[in-house]
Amino acid sequence: MKVIAFVGPSGTGKSYRSVMVSQKYGADAIIDDGLLISHGKVIAGTSAKKEPTKIASVKHALYMHHYQITEVREALKKYNIQCLMILGTSDGMVNKIADNIGMGKIEKIIRIEDVASEKEISMAKRMRIEEGKHVIPVPTFEIKKEFSGYFLHPLRGFQRNLDKEKSTGMADKSIVRPTFSYMGDYKISDNVINEIAIHEANKIDGLERVQNINLRKTNHGVHIDMTVIIKYGYSIFDVCKQIQYSVRDNVEKYTSVNARRVNILVKNLKK
Repeated sequence: MKVIAFVGPSGTGKSYRSVMVSQKYGADAIIDDGLLISHGKVIAGTSAKKEPTKIASVKHALYMHHYQITEVREALKKYNIQCLMILGTSDGMVNKIADNIGMGKIEKIIRIEDVASEKEISMAKRMRIEEGKHVIPVPTFEIKKEFSGYFLHPLRGFQRNLDKEKSTGMADKSIVRPTFSYMGDYKISDNVINEIAIHEANKIDGLERVQNINLRKTNHGVHIDMTVIIKYGYSIFDVCKQIQYSVRDNVEKYTSVNARRVNILVKNLKK
């Protein structure tokens, strides 16, 4: 297997440009912060950006854990990867990753200065320093469930055909603010999610009131169970469907927590 690397200091725009660079140099897979990515899909690993501390994130990104090495090696074989591009902040980092996963010597190193201007690098650094934002080079829908409760949103260069398996150089990417951001941690209480759900449900025509609401948390988001009373004369199915969509979309919009299930139990009809 051919191994190349894309190197540049933290926050200079490597992840943003990684798809374009990988295509230019013929790489069919990318290793970036613990993720193995091929054609816009995560095929192995989890993001180091989910780690609670900077030190834990670095260890994760360097593949210091045996389970990571086993998983990535199996995926490389399964997907018949012919050319792998490793992202890192220094020559030492990419060489360490290659050595840890048993890939041997890196044949070529591309540097951020080779593909980005000083102005573009400066802009990327400002986004990292002032806003604490990081780019992950896969579409948001690919990793959304793994980042429930994180400020995650799409970064698109232009609209493309989502049915097209192979991404373009300006493929969809995602922005996330890691847990270890120096901008501080944040927590979203159950009451906030409940109040948003009730508020949005009350906007739907045909709903008399929300009688009860229960929240169940999972690793990938929340399940919301709502007991409601519907006004007589309205289609029960249509009202419940509108409640589900409104609650799901707005809980995710305002909290970044994935609403994995919105279950509606109709307790009664009100004339």
